[in-house]
Amino acid sequence: MLGFLAWLVLLFLCWPIALMALFLYPLVWLILLPFRLVGIGVEAVFALLRAIVMLPARVLGASPGR
Repeated sequence: MLGFLAWLVLLFLCWPIALMALFLYPLVWLILLPFRLVGIGVEAVFALLRAIVMLPARVLGASPGR
């Protein structure tokens, strides 16, 4: 909601920049999408490595979160 209000203020003060931002936002989102997917994949790999490292402690009966 705050972003929309900021865009409305920008539209009132300088409408060409606001319209340019309105049209460029989807393109920037599409360009950044692969980086987000890579980030999700890297996070999953780190979660897997953490689970593998913590497996012996879980087998021996340590409770998670300690």
